[in-house]
Amino acid sequence: MDQVIANVIVAAAAYLLVGLGFSLVYTTTRFFHLAHGIVVTLGAYGAFALRVWTGLPLWASLLGGVIASGLAGVGMELVVYRPLRKRGGASAVLLLVSLGLYASIQAAITLVFGAGTQTFRAGEVPEALAVLGTSVTGPQIALVSISAACSVAAWLALRCTDLGKMIRAVASNPDLAYACGIDSGHIALVVFWWSSILAGLAGVLLAYDSDLNPMMGFRPLMLAAVAVIVGGIGSIPGIALGAVLIALAQNLGAWWISSRWEDPIAFLILITFLFLRPQGFLGTLLRKTVA
Repeated sequence: MDQVIANVIVAAAAYLLVGLGFSLVYTTTRFFHLAHGIVVTLGAYGAFALRVWTGLPLWASLLGGVIASGLAGVGMELVVYRPLRKRGGASAVLLLVSLGLYASIQAAITLVFGAGTQTFRAGEVPEALAVLGTSVTGPQIALVSISAACSVAAWLALRCTDLGKMIRAVASNPDLAYACGIDSGHIALVVFWWSSILAGLAGVLLAYDSDLNPMMGFRPLMLAAVAVIVGGIGSIPGIALGAVLIALAQNLGAWWISSRWEDPIAFLILITFLFLRPQGFLGTLLRKTVA
């Protein structure tokens, strides 16, 4: 049972780290940025390319992969999403475009690197460490630590800094924020940069722990999105609760039934919440006002 709890913490940390950026983009731009999943993959492959093709030290390769993810997110915003928003593109249009970006970039990664599993660890396997009667690896400990630190930092930044207050203002009412002199375009750019950095961190840590392939970003994205909706979009504590719930249900399901039930269980929880509590754990239920 101790090992199951450890697995829950590691899985929840991954969902939380990806979900933080996914939620931040949604609350600011009001569309589901599905290409966030391929940003996770780009971080891993950026580190792989730097490590294998240039021979950079591992730490420099991992850092380069994270930066590559940030640049990819900013590029998507500047080249694709912003022009579409200026032309009046609806959220559904941006959603479909983000799905197209995901598929196109994934195909490009497969073309360049191949469809097989790759590694940038030069044959080294992360050594399992004994922690409180469980076996965890160094990358898993780093994932949990970084996810927790980023969550606390994001929560504090959104509430205690001028930039965080501007992000919340744009998320709450873009027109009123613009009337107050806040540049929503600049805020969106900042949001895409930091959310993509978080995705890149998740990508390089997951890849270092268990290698990488072109499909690696899809599952973390889907489960992070479920955690965001279950926890409450826009609430960082809620996302953390959602991530723990999904990870706990998955691991208990795998322990009691079969590992093939992990993802169906997560989506059954999502469906249940959409029916019974659509705002999630700590989200706010929006009400329409009829004039």
